[in-house]
Formats: sequence, C-alpha cells, structure tokens
Amino acid sequence: MNERIRADFPIVNDIIYLDSAATSLTPEPVLEAVLSYYREYNANVGRGVHRVSQLATQKYQNAHRKVAGFIGAKEGEVIFTKNTTEAINMVAYGLKWSKGDEIVTTLLEHHSNFLPWLRLREQGVRVKIVEPNKQGIFELSDFEHAIDDRTRLVAVTQVSNVLGTISPIKEIAAICKEQGNGNGALFLVDGAQAAPHIPINVKELGCDFLAFSGHKMLGPTGTGILWVKDSRVLEPTLFGGGMIESVSKDDYTLAGGYERFEAGTPNIAGGIGLGKAVDYLNEVGMEAMRSYEERLAKRLLDGLQGIEKLRVYGSTNPNERIGVVSFNIEGVHPHDVALMLDETSDIMVRSGHHCCMPLMDYLGLKEGTVRASVYLYNTEAEVDTFLETVEGIAKGA
Repeated sequence: MNERIRADFPIVNDIIYLDSAATSLTPEPVLEAVLSYYREYNANVGRGVHRVSQLATQKYQNAHRKVAGFIGAKEGEVIFTKNTTEAINMVAYGLKWSKGDEIVTTLLEHHSNFLPWLRLREQGVRVKIVEPNKQGIFELSDFEHAIDDRTRLVAVTQVSNVLGTISPIKEIAAICKEQGNGNGALFLVDGAQAAPHIPINVKELGCDFLAFSGHKMLGPTGTGILWVKDSRVLEPTLFGGGMIESVSKDDYTLAGGYERFEAGTPNIAGGIGLGKAVDYLNEVGMEAMRSYEERLAKRLLDGLQGIEKLRVYGSTNPNERIGVVSFNIEGVHPHDVALMLDETSDIMVRSGHHCCMPLMDYLGLKEGTVRASVYLYNTEAEVDTFLETVEGIAKGA
C-alpha cells in the first residue's frame, strides 16, 4: 500500500512473504499492544477489584467491542476463541443434535469446517456435501436441492483457502431461510479467509454464526472469533471460572453475553492485540485494501497464466476471487517449487494440500498445489520478482 505500512513489518526487508493465507505478518503496533499488557497492567480479567485488574478487564472488553464493530455486530455477540477451528467446534458441540438431523456443507471446506460435521455422523446426523465446478464456483440450484426440511445447519466457507474463490453467501443464506426445517436452517460461515480481506457485515451476510481467526488478519496467533446471532441456540462447551453468575452446591447460573462461552483465563494479551489489529485494518480501510489487493491479484494471475508448463486453479475472474492463487508446474512437485522459491529469491509460499484433502482429491491433485497469497504489505515489485522466479523454475523443468 505504501512505505509507512511496510515499515510496520520489518521482516519484509529480508523476505518476500506470500503466505498470508496461512498466517499474516504482525505489525509493530499490535506487538506493542501485546507487550504493553505484560509490562504495564498484567492481571487477570473479570475477577479483581484492584486497579490493574480493572484496567486489564476494560482493555479486554474494549477488544470485544472493536471486533464486534469490525463485522457490524452488537456488543456481547462476539466470543473470543483460540482460532477458527475452535469456534466451529463450539458450534458443532454446542448445538443439540437429534438422529436424522442433516448438515449441508461443501467440498471447498478447510478441514476445520468439514471434520466436525463428519464426526457428528456418530450421533446419527447425516452430512450432505455440495460440489463446486472445477473453478470452485457453485450453482445455487445445488444448494436448493440439498437444503430441505430436515436440514438443521448449513456450513460454508466464504472464501476458499485453496482457490481464492468467493462463495455466494447472501444467496445461500436466503435459501436457508426459505427451505430449512420449518423455521429455516441455521447457517454458519467460515470467514477465516474473508475477514482479513473483504469488508464484512453479519447483518448483510444473513448468517447465524461467523467464525474467523485473528492470526490471519494481523493479530496474534492463538486468537479467533465466533459471532453468534442468538446465543440461546448454543450451549457452552467448556465450564469453569469466569462463565457463571453464581454457583451453589446444587446448581449454577450462566453469565450473559460472551462471558458464558469463555471459561477460564483467556488469552488476554492476544485478545487485546487482536483489538489493535482491528484498529490497524480500520485505519487502512477495508475497501481501500480490497481494491489494492485486487490489483495485486490481477497482476499475479495474468503473469502466472503467461508461463508455459504452469496451470492455475480456480477462477481467473478477479471479481470472483481474492489474492489467494494455487498453481502447479508440470513435472515439479509443489514442495520443490516452494523450496526453490525460498532458496532462489527468499520468497515464502505454501505448498501441499492446504488442509483441504477432499477438494484435492476432487481436482485430481495428489500432491496438492503451490499457493501464493498477497496482503496489504506486498508490492507489485514483489509480485514481479515472484513471477520471474517462477518462470525460471518452469523453464528449467
């Protein structure tokens, strides 16, 4: 975006980091916020009356408010987790299931939004899987056929972490309301690859649950978010300190809001750091960042498509995707490509199955792909260096 932003990420002086779809880099202001907690007001939250505990509690609560505002949610609707995986599992095990209930998910899903539903088969829950075309694009009619009166939950990724394609979330939400089990099917959106790159408003999405991770959006690792539209449909999956109003020897009363889902001492510093990451993204502007990344993605796609022996997977239409691009070079293992990019030009990319083995099987990609992903700290010059290096690898193949 500009040199001021890159100055907040000193590591980019030594490497070209194109692996943000796995974990984004962390800017200096976020690091300072985390260290400030440990240095200046290191205390537990929600328990103490002394001023240090009160300050920590205020900062931690403010972080919840910041994240809620970031996605257009109400205060108290955002639960802090350790990652998207935990957030989705909280829904899988917090809902009450009956034998014969159905779940609809897709073949695009990360294992985090696939395995929890498969495991529910042990309880007699049926799982239906909607397949996209080979470019990762869905036909809405497939969801209309899959979602019926027995459907309890629909779980779909907003953006594929392999192909970068964007799912028609609003349209799927409308189908859930029309064709669910009497009152409409519940709808969970995996926003792990969307929240860092696309402006999100949960009211506009029309979902009941939204899960995403802090470590993909400039925040610390070990931070995640679960937004719940109506917490009454979900039971806590962990019980203990901090999530109750009162306890007797015979009974207990749960706390209200997000507290009932955050048992035990949370990742306080991480949550505060996540709040600072949201501040950072808001200052940059999500619309401005989306526009910038579109330019980088187009440059990346156009360049890769002009290289012989190379195949790009997913849609080539910039309006249908974000800057997550998977490809392979004929005759070269994806891991070998990644190692050569690192050794030749200090370029960091991801290779392998990207925690999406069912999709890889569907695409016939036994060894997976090479995946390059851009973010706000990348530049056109870095993309050009990447393309030149990839072309050299392809020519030598």
